[in-house]
Amino acid sequence: MKVKDAMAKDPICIDPEAPIGTALDVMRTNHVRHLPVTDDTGQLMGIITDRDLRQAAFAPFVQEYLSGAARQRAQGLGRTLEDLRVRDVMTWVVVIAHPEASLAHAALIMSERRVGSLPVVDGGRLVGLLTERDVLSALVTHGRIAEFDPEGFLW
Repeated sequence: MKVKDAMAKDPICIDPEAPIGTALDVMRTNHVRHLPVTDDTGQLMGIITDRDLRQAAFAPFVQEYLSGAARQRAQGLGRTLEDLRVRDVMTWVVVIAHPEASLAHAALIMSERRVGSLPVVDGGRLVGLLTERDVLSALVTHGRIAEFDPEGFLW
């Protein structure tokens, strides 16, 4: 199975200049944890996750427990949340997948890199988003788990 067969097409995206409050509202409203950040032409710039938003919100409160480098980063995030933009807290270097990649390869990358989603890029443009849920759904629908007998499973 290919990534293009399991990914969400036309994922919900956000502009890097959007306030992080807007990103939080979009995530809550659409029940998603990952928002690709794109420019006006659809080029992937980064990704913002619920984890990025939590880190931005709690960073000012835990500064005294951080290392020197982490403390400097937290101080930069210490501005009021109203002043922060998506670009201030998003992940800039993003692990991506190609739509023709195998789903198994993408799942391996997600596991090794410990990421919950992979933006799917073709020709430099975002064409989809593959999440952990997409991988599990594909496995249940098309994989051996579809033959799983819940009565025979020991908890």
